Amino acid sequence: MIGTLSSLGWLLLVVAFGAVVPIVPTGAAVSGTAALMFHEHPFSIGFVVAAGAAGAYAGDLVMYAMCRFGGEKLARRLRWLRDEQRLAGVKDRLRERQVPVLLVSRLIPGGRIPVLLAAAFAGIRWRTFVVANLPACVLWSVVYAAIGLAGGSLFPEPWQGVVAAVVVILLVNQALTWWDKRREVSTSGASG
Repeated sequence: MIGTLSSLGWLLLVVAFGAVVPIVPTGAAVSGTAALMFHEHPFSIGFVVAAGAAGAYAGDLVMYAMCRFGGEKLARRLRWLRDEQRLAGVKDRLRERQVPVLLVSRLIPGGRIPVLLAAAFAGIRWRTFVVANLPACVLWSVVYAAIGLAGGSLFPEPWQGVVAAVVVILLVNQALTWWDKRREVSTSGASG
C-alpha cells in the first residue's frame, strides 16, 4: 500500500512539474503508471486518473498564473511564446468559444500551451479557466490512463506494458506534430 501511495504521489508531482516545464512527458507518466498499476493493483486505476488529473490541474493553474501576471515578457523569456500568428488565431477562437477551446486544448499534443497563453493574454477570467480546466484535466488523465491500461493488459510483464504505453504515446505525439507541421506548410504554400 505504501508503494502504491508513493507511486501516486510521484505521479502527481511529475505531472504538475511537467505542466509547467513542458519538456516532461506527462502523458507517458500517466500511461506508464496505469500500466504498472494494472499488474500490481488493478483496482487502483481510478487513483491513477485522480493523481494525473490533480497534477495536471495544479500545474496548469501555476502556468496560467505565471502567464497572467508575468505577461508576454515572461512567456518570451521562458520560450513559451514562439508562434505569434498561431497565438492570434487561438485568441480569436477563445473569444468565440471559451470553454470548448479550453476543454479540447489539453487533448491536443502541443495545444495546451498556446491556449493557456492566449487565455492569459486575452484576459479570460480566473473563474472561467478554473471551471473549464478541471474536466479537461480529468478527460486528459482518463485518455492516457486508458492507453496505459491497454498496454498493461496486452503484456504479461509490467515493464512491457509500461514500455508499450510510453512508445505509443511518443509515436502518437510525433505523428500529430508531423501532421500539424505538414498542414501549416500546405496552408502557407496555398496562401502564398
